[in-house]
Amino acid sequence: MNCHLALLSCAKEKGLTFDSQGEQKTLTMLDGSEVRYIAYTDIPYVTNIEDEQYQTLNFFVPEGATQKSAILLRTYVGGYMAASARNPSATDATGRALAEGLCVCIPGSRGNNSVQDGVYTGKAPRGLLDLKAAVRYLRFNDKRMAGSADRIITDGTSAGGAMSALLGATANHPDYEPYLKAMGAAQARDDVFASVCYCPITDLDHADAAYEWLYHGLRGDGEVSDALVRQFDQYINTLALRHPKTDERLTSDNYMEYLKSWLLASASRFVQEGGAIDDSLGFSFYMSFPHTPGHRPGGPRFIRAKAIKSEVASDVDMDCYLAYVVGRQALKSCPAFDNLDSPECNVFGNAEGNPAHFTGKDVSEEVRRRVQLMNPMNYISDPKSTVAAHWYIRHGASDRDTAFPIPVNLATKLMNEGKDVDFALPWNRRHEGDYNLDNLFRWIHSILSSSHK
Repeated sequence: MNCHLALLSCAKEKGLTFDSQGEQKTLTMLDGSEVRYIAYTDIPYVTNIEDEQYQTLNFFVPEGATQKSAILLRTYVGGYMAASARNPSATDATGRALAEGLCVCIPGSRGNNSVQDGVYTGKAPRGLLDLKAAVRYLRFNDKRMAGSADRIITDGTSAGGAMSALLGATANHPDYEPYLKAMGAAQARDDVFASVCYCPITDLDHADAAYEWLYHGLRGDGEVSDALVRQFDQYINTLALRHPKTDERLTSDNYMEYLKSWLLASASRFVQEGGAIDDSLGFSFYMSFPHTPGHRPGGPRFIRAKAIKSEVASDVDMDCYLAYVVGRQALKSCPAFDNLDSPECNVFGNAEGNPAHFTGKDVSEEVRRRVQLMNPMNYISDPKSTVAAHWYIRHGASDRDTAFPIPVNLATKLMNEGKDVDFALPWNRRHEGDYNLDNLFRWIHSILSSSHK
């Protein structure tokens, strides 16, 4: 780089230096308690701003936070649409994070509906790039701001869950560097410590196939659906996933049993916590009794440690159970995602606002490239990516917005790569996020404490 370009680069970096004046605020929690914090708002995280409405972040520092405090980065992306930088809320993880002593970053980001001077500025992968630039801003200013940029925990729901997964899976990969440089993002890393992903609408180029594979029996015959089912079988066979417990190779022959194991775990947990599941849902249960270690069950010296029975789900009739899921909310049409009325087609559309198909033989190379950049499954095994060490992934057991295999595959691939993954299909949950915050923050504190050992 010659002297002139070096000076320009320094000037741009200086424009990203954190020097905001904060404002003291108070958040009243649902239990009536108050959390005092300092708010730093409307902070640009790139120098080449295309959309002032969205390309800023808000940063919140609770009373008592230090430069070692963790940072919750919460994205409010939904439907792959634009999301403004917001204030923390007592009803979701942002307020809870402040109450727990974490700093909170809420970045805005462009999406399929962001328009500037008649131009749609947020087509994929720009929303993801904005969030990456926000992470880089935090890293670039790490010594100037409260909170540790080495302890960033991302959180998002639905398309935001996909963004959280992408932030965790694609960090520092050179595929994104030209875009970030053109945006004037800070010259810093964009890896994160952990990713929280609620019902992520991701792996879009295989989401239609997964949807038809799972719900095919409820749709009846159809050439498009039949073809997508075959595509999913092929996809599973090429993914080379392995069962996290047995190390058995997962193929189209045994994948359904693997998927069922996650639903059985969900049902078992629900019943053991006092819930009841109607017989019409297709689950079978058996009684499990704890026994004293070292004594053979059924032998003459066997003594039960506690006379407490535990119901464990042993099998499920998937046709019955999926009929129950669909009875709560109707299926999407076929194809579920690559139809021109979907937000996914909009996000892969053009600057004039026209949607575009993103699967099939007629898709342009330019769109294929953008689809690749928006799929975390393409980067988890790539040595050029710095993949987050810790993952918390939830997809409701009654969520039909994307098929169960999508989050199951994401979690399994991460497990296969040796990542710390807390994954579940919570019973009867639909398409929602930031629930069971007690459990989420127990997990957050556990990974934060383990990182110091």
